[in-house]
Amino acid sequence: MRFLCIGDIIGRTGRNALKRFLPQVKDFYKPDFIILNGENAAGGFGITKKVFDELISLGIDVITSGNHIFDKKEVAEFIDKESRLLRPANYPPQAVGRGYGIYEKEGKKIAVINLMGRAFMGVPLDCPFRKFDQIYEDVKETADYIIVDFHAEATSEKTAFGFYVDGRADIVFGTHSHVATADEMILPNGTAYITDVGLTGAKYSVIGMKIEEPIQKFIAGMPVKYEVAKGKMIFQAFYVEKSEQETNIKRIKLEEE
Repeated sequence: MRFLCIGDIIGRTGRNALKRFLPQVKDFYKPDFIILNGENAAGGFGITKKVFDELISLGIDVITSGNHIFDKKEVAEFIDKESRLLRPANYPPQAVGRGYGIYEKEGKKIAVINLMGRAFMGVPLDCPFRKFDQIYEDVKETADYIIVDFHAEATSEKTAFGFYVDGRADIVFGTHSHVATADEMILPNGTAYITDVGLTGAKYSVIGMKIEEPIQKFIAGMPVKYEVAKGKMIFQAFYVEKSEQETNIKRIKLEEE
């Protein structure tokens, strides 16, 4: 089965990049199941129902998220109704929404688990390692494939998590930093892994945002308002093809010249 995991969609530019590049990716790789991180898809912070519907209409199977999932207040009104929109499973249990789901495609059952790291994230979270253990016990007998979006700041935490679930999860792809890492690999027990998929949005930007404001913040130390960058676009993703005999992986980067 062929899977496509797409890096964080940053605002309207990211959605336009998705529309621009996804059709040719689908034509070439022919993915059976597509996941993307959409927590920055609406104005760079959060997701709305309109944006959710727009992404799903492009053929996305599941949308994962992270620390910005509740930035748009309206998400609390629809997230419980949309099984294809996930928030990190290790949020406090009182949080609305779901942290994982099982989806059927091509006759296979695919468990998608959304987890968030704790290092430098500033959110009160349960341990993502132990939370995976709990969810794994619930899905291991049902799911043909288990995929994890691990949304975290520290690369060490992401890498440690990958090795921790190696052989239990089929795919672990990291999100949040918006900077793709060149460490895609198949771990010793068979898990396809990458520390960070990168972003889908503006090519010339600071993690998808206009360049001037982040520079000013670093120079002056004063609060600034970040805005989604425009201009030339980039699309980044992680492709995994799994069979009983082998696993093939490919880091994807498409961009406008």
